[in-house]
Amino acid sequence: MTTVDIMMPFYGDVGLMQASVRSVLAQDDPCWRLTVVDDSTDPAVPEFFATIDDERVRYLRNPQNLGLTGNFNRCLELVEHELAVVIGCDDLMLPNYVSVVRSVHHDHPDAGIIQPGVRVIDGAGNETKTLVDEAKRRLYAPKFDRRTSLVGEDLAVSLLRGDWLYFPSICWRSEALKGLRFRPELRVIQDLALLIELVRRGERLVADSTLCFEYRRHEASESSATAFDGSRFTEAGNFFADVADQLAAHGWHRAARVARLHLSSRIFALTKLPQALRAGGEAVRPLVRHAFGPGRG
Repeated sequence: MTTVDIMMPFYGDVGLMQASVRSVLAQDDPCWRLTVVDDSTDPAVPEFFATIDDERVRYLRNPQNLGLTGNFNRCLELVEHELAVVIGCDDLMLPNYVSVVRSVHHDHPDAGIIQPGVRVIDGAGNETKTLVDEAKRRLYAPKFDRRTSLVGEDLAVSLLRGDWLYFPSICWRSEALKGLRFRPELRVIQDLALLIELVRRGERLVADSTLCFEYRRHEASESSATAFDGSRFTEAGNFFADVADQLAAHGWHRAARVARLHLSSRIFALTKLPQALRAGGEAVRPLVRHAFGPGRG
Protein backbone atom coordinates (compact mmCIF):
# COMPACT_ATOMS: atom_id res chain seq x y z
CA MET A 1 0.00 0.00 0.00
CA THR A 2 1.38 3.41 -1.01
CA THR A 3 2.53 5.55 1.92
CA VAL A 4 3.05 9.32 1.81
CA ASP A 5 6.18 10.59 3.57
CA ILE A 6 5.21 14.00 4.99
CA MET A 7 8.47 15.85 5.62
CA MET A 8 8.32 19.01 7.73
CA PRO A 9 11.47 21.14 8.11
CA PHE A 10 10.91 23.26 11.23
CA TYR A 11 12.57 26.60 11.91
CA GLY A 12 9.83 29.06 12.87
CA ASP A 13 6.70 29.64 14.93
CA VAL A 14 5.95 26.79 17.36
CA GLY A 15 2.21 27.46 17.48
CA LEU A 16 1.81 27.39 13.71
CA MET A 17 3.91 24.21 13.55
CA GLN A 18 1.66 22.54 16.12
CA ALA A 19 -1.40 23.42 14.02
CA SER A 20 0.32 21.99 10.94
CA VAL A 21 1.11 18.74 12.77
CA ARG A 22 -2.46 18.44 14.02
CA SER A 23 -3.71 18.81 10.45
CA VAL A 24 -1.60 15.78 9.53
CA LEU A 25 -2.93 13.78 12.48
CA ALA A 26 -6.47 14.56 11.26
CA GLN A 27 -6.02 12.87 7.87
CA ASP A 28 -8.90 10.59 6.86
CA ASP A 29 -6.46 8.24 5.10
CA PRO A 30 -4.02 6.52 7.51
CA CYS A 31 -1.31 5.83 4.91
CA TRP A 32 1.17 8.52 5.91
CA ARG A 33 4.30 8.98 8.00
CA LEU A 34 5.26 12.39 9.37
CA THR A 35 8.89 13.35 9.93
CA VAL A 36 9.63 16.70 11.58
CA VAL A 37 13.25 17.84 11.30
CA ASP A 38 13.81 20.50 13.95
CA ASP A 39 16.45 23.12 13.10
CA SER A 40 15.72 25.21 16.20
CA THR A 41 16.77 25.10 19.85
CA ASP A 42 13.35 25.87 21.32
CA PRO A 43 12.60 23.43 24.21
CA ALA A 44 8.87 23.69 23.49
CA VAL A 45 9.29 21.68 20.29
CA PRO A 46 10.50 18.35 21.74
CA GLU A 47 8.09 18.84 24.64
CA PHE A 48 5.19 19.01 22.17
CA PHE A 49 6.23 15.86 20.31
CA ALA A 50 6.63 13.99 23.59
CA THR A 51 2.85 14.32 24.00
CA ILE A 52 2.07 12.63 20.64
CA ASP A 53 1.47 8.90 20.87
CA ASP A 54 1.44 7.87 17.21
CA GLU A 55 4.08 5.59 15.71
CA ARG A 56 3.66 7.34 12.35
CA VAL A 57 5.16 10.54 13.79
CA ARG A 58 8.95 10.83 13.80
CA TYR A 59 10.68 13.80 15.46
CA LEU A 60 14.35 14.58 14.83
CA ARG A 61 16.42 17.52 16.05
CA ASN A 62 19.51 18.57 14.12
CA PRO A 63 22.63 18.48 16.34
CA GLN A 64 23.65 21.78 14.76
CA ASN A 65 21.77 24.39 12.78
CA LEU A 66 21.66 23.56 9.06
CA GLY A 67 19.90 26.68 7.85
CA LEU A 68 16.86 26.80 5.60
CA THR A 69 18.28 25.06 2.53
CA GLY A 70 20.33 22.57 4.54
CA ASN A 71 17.28 21.50 6.51
CA PHE A 72 15.21 21.07 3.36
CA ASN A 73 17.95 18.87 1.92
CA ARG A 74 18.07 16.85 5.14
CA CYS A 75 14.35 16.18 4.69
CA LEU A 76 14.93 14.90 1.15
CA GLU A 77 17.65 12.56 2.44
CA LEU A 78 15.21 11.05 4.98
CA VAL A 79 12.45 10.16 2.49
CA GLU A 80 11.80 6.40 2.51
CA HIS A 81 8.31 5.80 1.09
CA GLU A 82 6.84 5.88 -2.42
CA LEU A 83 5.43 9.41 -2.23
CA ALA A 84 6.72 12.50 -0.43
CA VAL A 85 5.62 16.04 0.38
CA VAL A 86 7.77 18.76 1.97
CA ILE A 87 5.13 20.73 3.84
CA GLY A 88 5.80 24.17 5.24
CA CYS A 89 5.77 24.23 9.02
CA ASP A 90 3.01 26.86 8.93
CA ASP A 91 0.81 25.28 6.23
CA LEU A 92 -2.23 23.07 6.80
CA MET A 93 -3.46 19.86 5.22
CA LEU A 94 -7.20 19.46 4.95
CA PRO A 95 -8.33 15.99 6.11
CA ASN A 96 -8.51 14.66 2.54
CA TYR A 97 -4.98 15.58 1.43
CA VAL A 98 -3.42 12.11 1.67
CA SER A 99 -6.43 10.42 0.08
CA VAL A 100 -6.43 12.88 -2.83
CA VAL A 101 -2.74 12.53 -3.72
CA ARG A 102 -2.85 8.75 -3.32
CA SER A 103 -5.82 8.65 -5.69
CA VAL A 104 -3.96 10.72 -8.28
CA HIS A 105 -0.91 8.49 -7.93
CA HIS A 106 -3.06 5.38 -8.37
CA ASP A 107 -4.48 6.75 -11.63
CA HIS A 108 -1.19 8.27 -12.87
CA PRO A 109 1.66 6.21 -11.40
CA ASP A 110 4.15 7.74 -13.86
CA ALA A 111 3.59 11.30 -12.57
CA GLY A 112 6.60 12.64 -10.71
CA ILE A 113 4.79 15.83 -9.61
CA ILE A 114 1.24 15.98 -8.21
CA GLN A 115 -0.32 19.40 -7.56
CA PRO A 116 -3.62 19.15 -5.64
CA GLY A 117 -6.14 21.92 -5.03
CA VAL A 118 -4.95 24.73 -2.73
CA ARG A 119 -6.61 27.51 -0.75
CA VAL A 120 -4.48 30.48 0.37
CA ILE A 121 -4.76 31.67 3.99
CA ASP A 122 -3.20 34.54 5.91
CA GLY A 123 -1.24 34.53 9.15
CA ALA A 124 -4.46 34.23 11.15
CA GLY A 125 -5.72 31.30 9.11
CA ASN A 126 -8.36 33.25 7.16
CA GLU A 127 -8.81 32.70 3.43
CA THR A 128 -7.17 35.54 1.52
CA LYS A 129 -6.63 36.76 -2.02
CA THR A 130 -3.42 38.45 -3.06
CA LEU A 131 -2.26 39.89 -6.38
CA VAL A 132 0.31 37.10 -6.70
CA ASP A 133 -2.22 34.32 -6.10
CA GLU A 134 -4.88 35.84 -8.35
CA ALA A 135 -2.27 36.08 -11.14
CA LYS A 136 -1.36 32.43 -10.58
CA ARG A 137 -4.99 31.38 -10.81
CA ARG A 138 -6.23 33.65 -13.59
CA LEU A 139 -3.18 34.12 -15.83
CA TYR A 140 -0.65 31.33 -15.43
CA ALA A 141 -2.37 28.14 -14.28
CA PRO A 142 -3.79 25.97 -17.09
CA LYS A 143 -7.57 25.90 -17.34
CA PHE A 144 -9.08 22.50 -16.52
CA ASP A 145 -12.09 20.99 -14.78
CA ARG A 146 -10.80 18.13 -12.62
CA ARG A 147 -7.37 16.98 -13.72
CA THR A 148 -4.78 17.93 -16.29
CA SER A 149 -1.38 16.57 -17.25
CA LEU A 150 1.68 18.37 -18.63
CA VAL A 151 5.13 17.14 -19.56
CA GLY A 152 8.24 18.19 -21.47
CA GLU A 153 8.75 21.61 -23.02
CA ASP A 154 5.05 22.50 -22.67
CA LEU A 155 5.36 22.09 -18.91
CA ALA A 156 8.62 24.08 -18.80
CA VAL A 157 7.01 26.92 -20.75
CA SER A 158 3.98 26.90 -18.44
CA LEU A 159 6.07 27.18 -15.27
CA LEU A 160 8.53 29.73 -16.65
CA ARG A 161 5.74 32.02 -17.82
CA GLY A 162 4.52 32.06 -14.22
CA ASP A 163 5.10 29.49 -11.49
CA TRP A 164 1.48 28.65 -10.65
CA LEU A 165 2.31 25.74 -8.34
CA TYR A 166 2.31 25.77 -4.52
CA PHE A 167 5.50 23.96 -3.62
CA PRO A 168 4.66 22.90 0.00
CA SER A 169 1.49 21.22 -1.26
CA ILE A 170 3.14 19.22 -4.06
CA CYS A 171 3.32 15.45 -3.67
CA TRP A 172 6.34 13.90 -5.37
CA ARG A 173 7.08 10.41 -6.57
CA SER A 174 10.08 9.79 -4.35
CA GLU A 175 12.03 8.00 -7.06
CA ALA A 176 11.99 11.19 -9.12
CA LEU A 177 13.67 13.14 -6.31
CA LYS A 178 16.59 10.74 -5.90
CA GLY A 179 19.89 12.58 -6.25
CA LEU A 180 18.26 16.02 -6.38
CA ARG A 181 18.91 18.70 -3.79
CA PHE A 182 17.95 22.31 -3.20
CA ARG A 183 20.72 24.65 -4.36
CA PRO A 184 22.42 26.42 -1.43
CA GLU A 185 23.11 29.60 -3.42
CA LEU A 186 19.36 30.19 -3.87
CA ARG A 187 17.13 31.59 -1.12
CA VAL A 188 13.62 31.88 -2.55
CA ILE A 189 13.65 30.35 -6.02
CA GLN A 190 14.91 26.88 -5.01
CA ASP A 191 11.47 25.41 -5.70
CA LEU A 192 11.34 26.53 -9.35
CA ALA A 193 14.94 25.42 -9.88
CA LEU A 194 14.13 21.94 -8.61
CA LEU A 195 10.95 21.78 -10.69
CA ILE A 196 12.66 22.80 -13.92
CA GLU A 197 15.37 20.20 -13.41
CA LEU A 198 12.71 17.51 -12.94
CA VAL A 199 10.87 18.69 -16.04
CA ARG A 200 14.09 18.65 -18.05
CA ARG A 201 14.58 15.03 -16.92
CA GLY A 202 11.17 14.12 -18.34
CA GLU A 203 8.95 14.04 -15.24
CA ARG A 204 5.22 14.53 -15.74
CA LEU A 205 2.99 16.84 -13.70
CA VAL A 206 -0.63 16.00 -12.90
CA ALA A 207 -2.77 18.74 -11.35
CA ASP A 208 -6.00 17.86 -9.56
CA SER A 209 -8.53 20.56 -8.64
CA THR A 210 -9.78 18.84 -5.46
CA LEU A 211 -9.23 21.28 -2.57
CA CYS A 212 -7.15 19.60 0.13
CA PHE A 213 -4.40 22.02 1.25
CA GLU A 214 -4.13 25.47 2.85
CA TYR A 215 -1.03 27.45 1.92
CA ARG A 216 -0.16 30.20 4.37
CA ARG A 217 1.02 33.49 2.92
CA HIS A 218 2.12 36.21 5.30
CA GLU A 219 4.58 39.10 5.38
CA ALA A 220 6.98 37.34 7.76
CA SER A 221 7.96 34.82 5.09
CA GLU A 222 11.40 34.71 3.52
CA SER A 223 9.95 35.39 0.07
CA SER A 224 8.09 38.50 1.28
CA ALA A 225 11.20 39.95 2.92
CA THR A 226 13.47 39.37 -0.07
CA ALA A 227 10.84 40.72 -2.47
CA PHE A 228 10.93 44.02 -0.60
CA ASP A 229 14.70 44.36 -0.22
CA GLY A 230 15.28 43.48 -3.89
CA SER A 231 17.61 40.52 -3.38
CA ARG A 232 14.93 38.13 -4.65
CA PHE A 233 15.10 39.76 -8.07
CA THR A 234 18.86 39.68 -8.34
CA GLU A 235 18.66 35.97 -7.62
CA ALA A 236 15.79 35.51 -10.08
CA GLY A 237 17.54 37.37 -12.89
CA ASN A 238 20.61 35.18 -12.59
CA PHE A 239 18.50 32.02 -12.39
CA PHE A 240 16.44 32.77 -15.49
CA ALA A 241 19.55 33.64 -17.51
CA ASP A 242 21.23 30.38 -16.50
CA VAL A 243 18.17 28.21 -17.10
CA ALA A 244 17.61 29.81 -20.52
CA ASP A 245 21.11 28.71 -21.56
CA GLN A 246 20.53 25.21 -20.19
CA LEU A 247 17.18 24.78 -21.95
CA ALA A 248 18.56 26.07 -25.24
CA ALA A 249 21.36 23.50 -24.99
CA HIS A 250 18.64 20.90 -24.29
CA GLY A 251 16.91 21.85 -27.54
CA TRP A 252 13.94 23.55 -25.88
CA HIS A 253 14.28 26.92 -27.62
CA ARG A 254 10.69 28.06 -26.94
CA ALA A 255 11.16 27.48 -23.21
CA ALA A 256 14.55 29.22 -23.35
CA ARG A 257 12.92 32.33 -24.88
CA VAL A 258 10.27 32.36 -22.14
CA ALA A 259 13.00 32.08 -19.48
CA ARG A 260 14.94 35.00 -20.98
CA LEU A 261 11.77 37.12 -21.01
CA HIS A 262 10.56 35.99 -17.51
CA LEU A 263 7.69 38.42 -17.89
CA SER A 264 5.78 37.47 -14.72
CA SER A 265 8.87 38.00 -12.59
CA ARG A 266 9.43 41.41 -14.18
CA ILE A 267 5.81 42.39 -13.52
CA PHE A 268 6.16 41.27 -9.89
CA ALA A 269 9.23 43.52 -9.53
CA LEU A 270 7.21 46.45 -10.90
CA THR A 271 4.50 45.89 -8.28
CA LYS A 272 7.14 46.20 -5.54
CA LEU A 273 8.76 49.30 -6.99
CA PRO A 274 6.36 51.97 -5.55
CA GLN A 275 6.86 50.60 -2.03
CA ALA A 276 10.64 50.57 -2.52
CA LEU A 277 10.61 54.15 -3.83
CA ARG A 278 8.62 55.34 -0.80
CA ALA A 279 11.02 53.61 1.58
CA GLY A 280 14.20 54.63 -0.24
CA GLY A 281 17.39 52.65 0.28
CA GLU A 282 19.09 50.06 -1.88
CA ALA A 283 16.06 48.05 -3.04
CA VAL A 284 15.16 50.35 -5.94
CA ARG A 285 18.14 49.57 -8.17
CA PRO A 286 17.77 45.75 -8.31
CA LEU A 287 14.02 46.10 -8.85
CA VAL A 288 14.48 48.47 -11.79
CA ARG A 289 17.27 46.34 -13.25
CA HIS A 290 15.15 43.22 -13.04
CA ALA A 291 12.02 44.85 -14.49
CA PHE A 292 13.70 46.55 -17.45
CA GLY A 293 17.15 44.99 -17.84
CA PRO A 294 18.32 42.21 -20.18
CA GLY A 295 17.99 39.49 -17.54
CA ARG A 296 20.99 38.69 -15.37
CA GLY A 297 21.13 40.46 -12.02
